[in-house]
Amino acid sequence: MMFFSRKKFLGVILISGLLLAALLYSWSLQCSSAVYISHRRPSEIKNILERVAEHHDYHDIAYHVKEDVASLLVQNSCVCEANKDAIQLPGMDLLFPQVWAFDIASAFLQSQNKPESVKQRRAEEYSSFQRRLHSPADELIVAKANSPLQYPTQGVAVRPLKTIIIPGLELKEEPREKYVVSFNAALGTFDVAATVDKVLVEGEGQSHMTLTSSLLPALNRQLQFVTYTNTVFHPKTADTVCFATESHRSFFTIKIEHETVPKLHFSGHQKEYNISALVTIATKTFLRYDKLKDLIDSIRKFYPNVTMVIADDNEHPQPVRGPHIEQYIMPFGKGWFAGRNLAVSQVITKYVLWVDDDFIFTSNTKLEKMVDILEKTTLDLVSGAVREVTGYTTTYRHTMSVEDGGEEGNCLHIRQGYYHAIEGFPNCVVADAAINFFMASTEKVRQVGFDPRLARRGHFEFFIDALGSLHVGSCTDIIVNHASKIIIPWNKKDSQKAYEKFRYSTSKNDNSINPELFYFKYRFKCMTSP
Repeated sequence: MMFFSRKKFLGVILISGLLLAALLYSWSLQCSSAVYISHRRPSEIKNILERVAEHHDYHDIAYHVKEDVASLLVQNSCVCEANKDAIQLPGMDLLFPQVWAFDIASAFLQSQNKPESVKQRRAEEYSSFQRRLHSPADELIVAKANSPLQYPTQGVAVRPLKTIIIPGLELKEEPREKYVVSFNAALGTFDVAATVDKVLVEGEGQSHMTLTSSLLPALNRQLQFVTYTNTVFHPKTADTVCFATESHRSFFTIKIEHETVPKLHFSGHQKEYNISALVTIATKTFLRYDKLKDLIDSIRKFYPNVTMVIADDNEHPQPVRGPHIEQYIMPFGKGWFAGRNLAVSQVITKYVLWVDDDFIFTSNTKLEKMVDILEKTTLDLVSGAVREVTGYTTTYRHTMSVEDGGEEGNCLHIRQGYYHAIEGFPNCVVADAAINFFMASTEKVRQVGFDPRLARRGHFEFFIDALGSLHVGSCTDIIVNHASKIIIPWNKKDSQKAYEKFRYSTSKNDNSINPELFYFKYRFKCMTSP
């Protein structure tokens, strides 16, 4: 009896100990800083600070690494390591979840026949992604001291809740007994990654920090190690830093944002463009299966293996069969833009080609050229031209601008024309809006989206949504034919009559300009167009 009581007593002690440890661990998380601290290796910290300290004017001034701050600095040397120091006891994973690691690169490359080719292709895709993402406003520019403060005017960024060294700080001032500079911020705190003799640092780890020294070179050496830590989480914002002396003030911003995660597409090892691996053709159909059949037949004549996605909101849908065809049924009469959203949502290739269901491919419908333009430029979307049965060809190019209009709303100005030609592609130009036959980055089109309130009519609305997001091009030598709309009234089929009833509805909600949409969604008070 005593043996069982002792065993039970030991069990209670063990459970209590585990619960106490869990409580202490939970309490430590609640009381600790919001920033997760992962210490860097001493050699890595030393290398970072040595690069920072390579300043020709102050290289002979010694500094002392402040490891608790320096270890927080962001660097490009992430490692794929699991937690190896964890104590392995039953139930510990529940109380103290351990870090696990999966080597994605090794797992994927080992399954490839040509791993080096895959790595090269990914590098090319990433380079293309960076070209589109790059902005001169992201480049570091340091304003040389003439106020007498020197500081970065742009190009400083920190990840949310992370730490950086602020580059380019310096003071150029006439000799005096004491030199004082201060820092103020709203969304973060300041510290130093290393200390310099004969410099007094006050306010470490706070949103206001002051540096004081009787030696200007020592102060400037210390300024090389000033750090900023973001403490208020926001995925994309900026903090305004005030950098000041007793008689001068300067302001600069530090962007706070997550790293943009690239979305790259692996389309094989071919040296030439594999259109079926790069492009999906998307369309929306309604009461025009005869036109849709003609479109499909014309596509298969030139591109037999390209996948085609069809959004269908007919009341009595008919199956559309054939190789590389995906038909998605929608609620009856759901609408054009809703169908475009559905179709684009199912595309898994890098590019999507949008066509109306009454288009006809010809030998001039060169998808290879569209891909070539998108691959070799920073364009996100390139449109072609549509040729009517009369022989008239249109590109529908327009530029758009929004003019501030005060409290009552802004003004939208739409003008026919374009901005400039595209170097290397003499028949192509840059514009803001183009015709409804275009190839575009699938991811970028998804980011813009299609407003499902536009059920029957809508064109400019997509490009208004895309203004400032999509880089748009238009070419005259990539042509798709438009099926004839000239039909003798007494030869019209019931489906054609039904289509016209829906398409050309007199309802005010289906007008070419929807005042409610433009007034509330876009905050426009006026729109002008020739």
